[in-house]
Amino acid sequence: MKWKKLVTLGCIVVMTVSSVTACGSNTTENQTVEATEQSEENQSDSVIVQVTAVEGDQITADVGTLTTASADASGNGAPGGDAPGGDDSGNGAPGGDAPSGEAPGGDNSGNGAPGEAPSGDAPGGDAPSGEAPGGDDSGNGAPGEAPSGEAPSGDAPGGQMPGGSSFEASGESITFTLTDDTAITLEYLQGSDEGTADDIAVGSVLEVVLDEDNQAVSVTVRNLNAGGGFGGSGEVTNGTSANTITEDTEVDSETYTSTGDDENALRVDGATVTLKDITIEKTAGSSSNTEDGDFYGLNAGLLVLNGATATITGATVNTSVTNGNGVFSYGEGTVVNISDSTIRTTENNSGGIQTTGGGTMNATNLDVETQGNSAAAIRSDRGGGTVNVDGGSYVTNGTGSPAIYCTADISVSDATLTANASEGVVVEGKNSVALTDCEVTGNMSNTYNGDSDENIHCIMIYQSMSGDADVGEATFSAEGGSITAKTGDMFYITNTDCEITLKDVAFTLANDVFLRVEGNSSSRGWGTEGANGGDVTLTADSQEFAGNILVDEISSLALTMKNGTSYEGAINPDGDGGTVDVTLDDDSTWTLTGDSYITSFDGDTSNITANGYHLYVNGEQVL
Repeated sequence: MKWKKLVTLGCIVVMTVSSVTACGSNTTENQTVEATEQSEENQSDSVIVQVTAVEGDQITADVGTLTTASADASGNGAPGGDAPGGDDSGNGAPGGDAPSGEAPGGDNSGNGAPGEAPSGDAPGGDAPSGEAPGGDDSGNGAPGEAPSGEAPSGDAPGGQMPGGSSFEASGESITFTLTDDTAITLEYLQGSDEGTADDIAVGSVLEVVLDEDNQAVSVTVRNLNAGGGFGGSGEVTNGTSANTITEDTEVDSETYTSTGDDENALRVDGATVTLKDITIEKTAGSSSNTEDGDFYGLNAGLLVLNGATATITGATVNTSVTNGNGVFSYGEGTVVNISDSTIRTTENNSGGIQTTGGGTMNATNLDVETQGNSAAAIRSDRGGGTVNVDGGSYVTNGTGSPAIYCTADISVSDATLTANASEGVVVEGKNSVALTDCEVTGNMSNTYNGDSDENIHCIMIYQSMSGDADVGEATFSAEGGSITAKTGDMFYITNTDCEITLKDVAFTLANDVFLRVEGNSSSRGWGTEGANGGDVTLTADSQEFAGNILVDEISSLALTMKNGTSYEGAINPDGDGGTVDVTLDDDSTWTLTGDSYITSFDGDTSNITANGYHLYVNGEQVL
């Protein structure tokens, strides 16, 4: 018997989500999205299901409804569990108390994350209670600053973010077929993109349109954290400025101050300006929307926009407000050249140098230190751009505040990058970080309330699904210099494809895991559990490294070791995992520290030292 059609979600009455207000305690209401049978002429082909089995192109699923947690008119969220606090990497413990202070700002956006959430990260990054969500890593919460889209502050049932949903089964099930013509869409926290059948896994919640033969015309893989409260004001909102330069000019030794809400101390708008030995002081003034601050420079110390070019030398920049990003480059054609300057920020969502909307930031010999959460020293968010850093010191002290949170193309050379309570580097989505002769230290101190499911790591590469970073292959490269993990794994990759290239880097590990490639619980909205692993290409060139490599069953790794590379470690020592292809050239060696299980091996096994252990290739023992 065919399942009767359900009314499309477009017809569902949802409660308005109002802004999360500073200092408010949040309570939520749950509204059940009810399935309603319509007359034949008004019926929709849309049905909400949760997948219970995937057999080729046949999908079996429970039919049900969605329960939406939304804010009431006062911006209050639902009782029963504090909203996840996502750091810039998108990290944050679901259902855990967010640190008091501000609402999520998402760098990790959403996240991050890990964090700057992973913009955190899953939604946004730090989720301190108080102000409206912002989004940098953490979404976020990366997990990192959560790529924007951090969890809004407030109490949400079961750690569910206000505006998110949960599936409730009706007790009936259906089986339907995917065809070559089925349109598959991935829903992000903000926006959507084209997906594939591989994105549908057991546990996925789908909105399906079926034809008369129970073939899927379209499938939307729902993100249950989507909706409600993310994405800033919905339009470019830069706020105001206490001082604005709109004419080409040169300025020497001026001081610019601001104490107003949503106000820059100085703004350079469409002009070509040289600023020498200036002082920026942003000492007061609240931010009405932390995502607008993260995305567009609202409340930043110095904002450069509308195709302006600002050349800055010898500046001193101090901010002590939420969204007090020190120096902000926003928009296509905008260029900031800053050198020999000092930047200090003390509050959440306040990076050192921030680049979004396609802007460019060129930084030389800067001294940058941040204190707040979701406050990467080198920070980017929605729309990305280009960041080039040469020399200097970049230090962070907050949770969800990596030294670099990347949703852009970022190159750093000869710099010291230190994160005292976060990942060292977070890359979100189709973006890149290239390090040359840098000293990187990561010390991720755990996520809010110590979520046991959250991975701890030094370098995170992920996709938050917040919409702040394009889906695609991320890249990370490091040549020379050093990378030190004081806690957790060295590399953690989840819910993305990425390419990693390493050459002559000195690694110091905190545990026995060099690389972990695996899916995640989807609690941050990072893809669909069961289909959100990583696909990694790792090339080690003239590289010494040690530690285990772990690749789960929904992930893959293509590892190439060449030009005198030396690896000491085990790959999937427990025997279970995804596809792992290893290429070892004649000049490189591998010393086993445990039994290792891989899918294929290209090389001479005489270059492998068994060390009393065994190597299995596609189930067959070769050493």
